[in-house]
Amino acid sequence: MLRSFARLAKGLTRWTGPRCGPPAAEAASRGVLPSSQLWKAAALFHESEQAKDYAIPNASWSPEMVNQFNRFMAMAKEGTWKKLPSYRNMIEHVPERMREGNELKDGTSRLFLRNLDKEGMGFEYAMFLNPSEKRMVSVFQLGPYLEGPPGFAHGGSIATILDSVLGACAIFVAGRVFTANLTINYRSPIPLGSVVLVESKLDRIEGRKVFVTGHVQSADGQTVHTEATALFIQFQLKDSIQQQASSK
Repeated sequence: MLRSFARLAKGLTRWTGPRCGPPAAEAASRGVLPSSQLWKAAALFHESEQAKDYAIPNASWSPEMVNQFNRFMAMAKEGTWKKLPSYRNMIEHVPERMREGNELKDGTSRLFLRNLDKEGMGFEYAMFLNPSEKRMVSVFQLGPYLEGPPGFAHGGSIATILDSVLGACAIFVAGRVFTANLTINYRSPIPLGSVVLVESKLDRIEGRKVFVTGHVQSADGQTVHTEATALFIQFQLKDSIQQQASSK
């Protein structure tokens, strides 16, 4: 299934404080380039008055979630990590001049991880990228609507988290990609309401194949809940056009 990780490479924002109203949001005006020019992907930004960055603290965040967020924001100030923005739908990640004629101009669509209207009930998260190490860490809080076994997160929600974080890492290294394979080893259940750290790192690139590894661990680092490996394929726009033509 085609993944929309490219939206994460459209911009980087700097958090200035807890949300008390819809802040002005930024999104980049360029696409992603290969690893040698990793950060040229987010060199320019555009403003959107309607877009709101959801990857900042809200009232549903637990003290542990806020602490972890602040820890990575402190490293971001040092220049080691970069915080990625996260908007409600993909169109808010795309520059205005690129929206005309694009299938994304219908703003009724919503990003899968941002598909709940009530804060704290589903996925609450913020992603941080370390460009020099080609590594990502995301701080996640799993809400009650993600329940599988009583009191614990559903395995599918954990797979969604891993696919998103590993895919985000791949997109910053190789540009547009789609998921070809995701292998998950569930080691320990995650209690609902827990704060976990989801880490991903580039393993290697072989032609159009991008290999990424990752894991989910408790905020204190004492428990590894899940491990994963993933294969992503670099995706070109012409591939999509040919695919659509052949399906008709």
